[in-house]
Amino acid sequence: MKFGVVVFPGSNCDRDMIWALRNDLGQEVIELWHKDRDLSAFSTEDCIVLPGGFSFGDYLRCGAIARFSPMMQSVISFAERGGKVLGVCNGFQILCESGLLPGVLLRNANMQFVCRNVHIKGTDGGVHMIPVAHGEGRYHADEATLDALEAQGQVIYKYSNAEGNTGGDANPNGASRDIAGICNAGRNVFGMMPHPERACSPELGNTDGLAVFRSLFGIV
Repeated sequence: MKFGVVVFPGSNCDRDMIWALRNDLGQEVIELWHKDRDLSAFSTEDCIVLPGGFSFGDYLRCGAIARFSPMMQSVISFAERGGKVLGVCNGFQILCESGLLPGVLLRNANMQFVCRNVHIKGTDGGVHMIPVAHGEGRYHADEATLDALEAQGQVIYKYSNAEGNTGGDANPNGASRDIAGICNAGRNVFGMMPHPERACSPELGNTDGLAVFRSLFGIV
């Protein structure tokens, strides 16, 4: 499979994502500008990535302007056809604004920007140390939506401590039910606040992000 990484004005994690996918995971990567529309080089076996950053300066709500970029119209159609889409941090916010994922990302409960390593627990029980860097990363949805997400196995990551226990100080932003990442019902659209691309190299002292990419996309 190959990856397309969408760059918006204000994206600042696109280079991190491209480097991790291309150099640490050995994948083919194509850069995509937000004003373009062409995704003809991608099949539904490929993945489009919305990286972190501050698209359009985070004016209005985070991701609210990026949602209307020409490329996003193509990404929405791509996802509706079954193509894989991953949104990380600001990319997760854009996916929620686009309606590709339910819920919203609100200001952190402590009203402060959080930038540190956290632990997340996957649906397979694996625990990974992954960095977060966000001011509006508190996942929120109504109780019926949260119940449905959990019942259908769409909560792919929860904040935890190093032992895999959720709750309390392990949750860095006050997210509902400790949710760090979710997917859609079709399991082809994924959104998460932590940055796995920042934990893919021994030079960074952490390679737990590799396990996240491999788990989501079956990369060997």
